[in-house]
Amino acid sequence: MSTNGGTDSRTKNGLDLLWAERGRERRNRPGLSIDRIVEAGIRIADAEGLEGLSMRRVAAELGSGAMSLYRYVPGKEELIDLMVDSVTGQTAFPDPPPQGWRARLEWSARTDWALYRRHLWSLQILATTRPPLGPNVLASTNWALSAVDGIGLSVRQMSWIVMMVAGYVQGAALLLVNENSAERDTGSTREQWWAAQTAQVMALMQSGAFPVLAKVAAESTGENDLDEWFEFGLARLMDGIEVFVAGNARPAPEPPR
Repeated sequence: MSTNGGTDSRTKNGLDLLWAERGRERRNRPGLSIDRIVEAGIRIADAEGLEGLSMRRVAAELGSGAMSLYRYVPGKEELIDLMVDSVTGQTAFPDPPPQGWRARLEWSARTDWALYRRHLWSLQILATTRPPLGPNVLASTNWALSAVDGIGLSVRQMSWIVMMVAGYVQGAALLLVNENSAERDTGSTREQWWAAQTAQVMALMQSGAFPVLAKVAAESTGENDLDEWFEFGLARLMDGIEVFVAGNARPAPEPPR
């Protein structure tokens, strides 16, 4: 994101937009509105990535002039913030919530994974220490933190655990983002790329230079189920956190008599 005079572009105007009440616009839909602009931006980013997003491109999608958009959204950066907050709020929190901190934290991780799978571009904005501070983004973070609140951890430990889980999800999602970029750049899918490498890879495996890799390759089915891999890693991560919680959680203080 660009800066202006050392200040991040998400200034007061950007926050005002993120927190604006737009219910009236939703009820009265015949003309241009922030909601329509955000929806158009999401469609473009889903299809073309953030590289294909511009105010002019959004205006064309809506059949409007580019200058008309600026009456609603100051610029592309503020639009992206609105888009991210919008897609973050697409999944409602379960009511009642899952039982236990682990189940709640797993729900949060799977929800984020599903978000990145649907909207690959959102990873680019959310995997940062300066995310858009909109209502849905903050509510999602608050919900994840509440999963480990009240189980005897310090505030710092709670924060680190949530950051660790988010980092795992974002690292996994980076594979999806890079694969999508590679497919867009080359015009070939992952399966097509590997098929083109088969002869050379087989020769390397049979050379004896990589015995363990050759053993794994020999037993591979050729399938690469990212969701199954994601769930395996998430379970192992949660196992580790569970051990930490059991060994470090402090008992709750006795209520005053």
